[in-house]
Amino acid sequence: MQKKNIGKPNIQKNKIMDINSYERVISELYKFSENILEIGKRIEDDRLELFEKSIKFNLSSDYKYLIKKHNRFSLYGTLIYGIDEDLRGSSLDKVYNFEHYEVSNKMPSFFVPFSPDGRGNHYCLDLSRLVNEVSPIVFWQWNCVYENIEDVETCNNNFLDWVQESVIDWLLEDYNYDGSEK
Repeated sequence: MQKKNIGKPNIQKNKIMDINSYERVISELYKFSENILEIGKRIEDDRLELFEKSIKFNLSSDYKYLIKKHNRFSLYGTLIYGIDEDLRGSSLDKVYNFEHYEVSNKMPSFFVPFSPDGRGNHYCLDLSRLVNEVSPIVFWQWNCVYENIEDVETCNNNFLDWVQESVIDWLLEDYNYDGSEK
């Protein structure tokens, strides 16, 4: 179960992420038991770049790095979309198309939904604010009609911060790395 970040976080300007930041988050994920962590296989082709061309936006480098290393992952039910035909309804391209073309409350084209909250809402990369190859994370509520796009809640400075806080830290508040309750 995911929690929605309440209040306005201190969002700083996007900064260039270094490889140590990526690897630190991945190392933290690897501490979890395979009973609660599912990780996909490495992407060794250009499917993410083809997706970028199709949506006419570059994805955030931190998202691309993790997804190229592990195409899709899920920790204790928190799913991060990968991109593959085998993923069917939970493939990034399929979810993007659904949320932008098939629903009544369509997302702006620069929002890329990467994780569902289980209630029809999504955490998204906000590619309109991509700076130094990094974008902030917003929380799109499917049943909210936003008067201004600025009203969409910004949750984190970047994808890695979101994974650390919303996926890892929130889980560790109540559970151990093996999935047992604290």
